Amino acid sequence: MAGTRSTNVVIAGGGPAGMMCGYLLARAGVDVTVLEKHADFLRDFRGDTVHPSTLEVIYELGLLDDFLKLPHQKIYFAEGEIGDGRFRVADFTHLPTHCKFIVFMPQWNFLNFLAEKARLLPSFHLLMETEATGLLREAGETVGITARSREGSFQVRSKLTIAADGRDSRLRDAAGLHVESLGAPMDVLWFKLAMREGETPAVFGRVAAGGILVRLYRGDYWQCAFLIAKGAFDAVKREGLDAFRGRVAELAHRDNANEIRSWDDVRLLTVEVDRLRRWYAPGLLFVGDAAHAMSPVGGVGINLAIQDAVATANLLAGALRQGRVSPADLARVQKRRWFPTWIVQVFQTTMQNRVVDPVLRSSTPLQAPSILKLVQKWSWLQRIPARLIGIGPRPEHVSKALLNQFG
Repeated sequence: MAGTRSTNVVIAGGGPAGMMCGYLLARAGVDVTVLEKHADFLRDFRGDTVHPSTLEVIYELGLLDDFLKLPHQKIYFAEGEIGDGRFRVADFTHLPTHCKFIVFMPQWNFLNFLAEKARLLPSFHLLMETEATGLLREAGETVGITARSREGSFQVRSKLTIAADGRDSRLRDAAGLHVESLGAPMDVLWFKLAMREGETPAVFGRVAAGGILVRLYRGDYWQCAFLIAKGAFDAVKREGLDAFRGRVAELAHRDNANEIRSWDDVRLLTVEVDRLRRWYAPGLLFVGDAAHAMSPVGGVGINLAIQDAVATANLLAGALRQGRVSPADLARVQKRRWFPTWIVQVFQTTMQNRVVDPVLRSSTPLQAPSILKLVQKWSWLQRIPARLIGIGPRPEHVSKALLNQFG
């Protein structure tokens, strides 16, 4: 592929924000081209929790029945252990949504589902193995991107460029926008453990002095997140694989963790929490992790990205059908999504600094805080974290104008 392509909207990145935004705009009649640098979506250790807020959007689009036919697991509660006590932290069964549960689904299945539905639309174009490499600018305005595929380099000219290329966004660097870093005291090691007899499906966490293990149910295995101090992975490896497996087994209440055969079975996620001060420039908009990298605390990153996509389509589809979006139009997207991003990041950084960091530094036995004991006694309190995690602040809904356009 060489030369130049033209489209109304070019989206860099085929993750949750990029694919949902592309689908919504194409279904509203806007010509959209999405670029995904990989050959497929098959990459493990990505966000797999589809929360009730996202399921509500899928319901509004009339896709929920088809979506729930895909292999998945439903989780109705979040539970954990601190010291010797087990606690139910969140109860999703009372949420004011059609789906009162979290769905665990490999992200590649979710993205393949969106791609399959989007390809039915004549105005949607998905280019795999195609990476956005830079911005095209004329008279101080972004008018498209430069890209590279297996066939060579080319340009995509567009009325709007949407950067959804993740926390390591190349386009964010090219735009030169200011990034505000909020810091993170931890990194995460991802690995798998087999599901064993007697273990019950849940979002399950174990907090003990010096360690935190979170297990996400995936049918016949657990996807595990082991939290370590920021930059400590080399020190963990120096202690040896047997020591690491022993620590995991202790936190998981098992006699061993032999599924971890080598360090190749462990992936490092470097945690960053940041956000752009301004998410847009003339002809250019950032959404999802490219606009605001989230902590894994609460597992809300994918769902916040989907909310960005819905707000973008709601606010910009009409202007794009008329032929042009102004910086004022793009500013409306940031204004709409700034507060929920800010409040979630405040929650995440508070949890990181006041809970995660002290636990990782502790060497003495932990006692559960009184609030957790109160939450067990008055179970209705479990609905508060369920709402924050499952729905979040300012949930987005597909607008009536878009739904009417969809027909």
